Amino acid sequence: MASRKLAFPTAPVAAIACAVALAFAMPSLAQAPSKLDDPSAPLREAARTMQRNDLLALYQQALENDSQYAAARAQFMATLEREPQARSALLPNLNLVGRTNQYWYEISPQSFNNNFSDYGGGLSLNVPVYRPQNWEALEQAKLVIVQGESVLAQARQDLALRLANAYFNVLAARDQVTALEVQREATVQQLAQAKREFEVGTKTIVDTNEAQARYDQIVAALQVAVGTLLVRRNELTAIVGRDPQVLAELAGDPKLTLPQPNEIDNWVRSAEDANYGVQIARASSEIATREIQRAKDGYKPTVDLVAGYNVNRFNGTQTSESSFRTNTGSIGLQLTMPLYTGGLTQSRVREAVALQDKSLSDLETARRSAANAARASFTGVNFGLAEVQALESAERSARTQLESTQLGYRVGVRILLDVLNATTQLVSTQRDLKRARYSFLLSGLSLKASIGALSEDDLRAVNALLSK
Repeated sequence: MASRKLAFPTAPVAAIACAVALAFAMPSLAQAPSKLDDPSAPLREAARTMQRNDLLALYQQALENDSQYAAARAQFMATLEREPQARSALLPNLNLVGRTNQYWYEISPQSFNNNFSDYGGGLSLNVPVYRPQNWEALEQAKLVIVQGESVLAQARQDLALRLANAYFNVLAARDQVTALEVQREATVQQLAQAKREFEVGTKTIVDTNEAQARYDQIVAALQVAVGTLLVRRNELTAIVGRDPQVLAELAGDPKLTLPQPNEIDNWVRSAEDANYGVQIARASSEIATREIQRAKDGYKPTVDLVAGYNVNRFNGTQTSESSFRTNTGSIGLQLTMPLYTGGLTQSRVREAVALQDKSLSDLETARRSAANAARASFTGVNFGLAEVQALESAERSARTQLESTQLGYRVGVRILLDVLNATTQLVSTQRDLKRARYSFLLSGLSLKASIGALSEDDLRAVNALLSK
């Protein structure tokens, strides 16, 4: 570019160099800056010693360290135990029983008394033969596990979305600091020029005061931007579990493409069927339907095979002091027929029917939410790409304007302030362009998530667009 050959002060070049430094400046400490007028100085200093990470590397670390996903994983491990617990109610129960008793026996007025004891033990066996409620409970447990798989998959997908949002939020906050750094450098030059012109009498003190006020506003905004950057970094740290250090930025000219198929109805239909929220609600509805049958099974009898074997030792009886032992075995069928439960069974049936109605409404709500999310994400992708293309055109125009202004400054028809303003305009446009690209990529990930298809491969595709 022609600007590299100019002899005027190199504030724009220095500002752009500062922006490049900030592109890698991710501090690990949130201490106050050492200089009030240069709050981003610690960022540039920290960038020199930090390790560089990209989206995919941080995702792998988040899978191990994110507390929300760890909680979902532990919950799923607990959910897996629901099936063996339900099946245990259909399997035999064998118990070992032991006992000991001491007796005191007295007859009045004959004044006859006797003390004796007995002890013994045995085995008791109970085998469920016909328990329809337990079979329904087993099927419900299997559905709970299917639901738990969807919950865990949704938690993993949510982790990917949260990480991507936090990652690009940091980049966007950093871009804001970069743009304000350029503006600060421009106001420094403007203020210096206003002071020189006031000293030689070509400008009034008003121009100096205006330049000073603008400089103070930019420094204040830069302070806020640096604070926002630190907050965004802390949000990313909470997900990853450690300091993310330097983040890879988006490549200068990433290849952004529309989702395929580029038909909103296809995405909406897929979301209504495959969205994880819909899958979870569908499993809840099936569980509620089986709960109705389980409640109705409360009217039915139950049959158990009951067996036992006991050995008892008696050290006397009420009328004798002799000792003896008994061995007793038994086996049989036990029928339990509920006749009257105080209205409990009828109440449980009505409750189950009402809960099924609720689950059907929840399922419809989940479908509508999934469809709305798909529409919003699809719209975000398509309009986002249009915004990116418009800003790319605006960036080319701003770059051309800067080159023309620099040439005009060299031949004397433009002043330094014009060059500084053109530089600020270019950097601001580049900041807006990057934000539009971030939004486009996040909308694409959200669109995949709306149909339950967001995977590590999608993050890998986004990661490929980052600078190497």
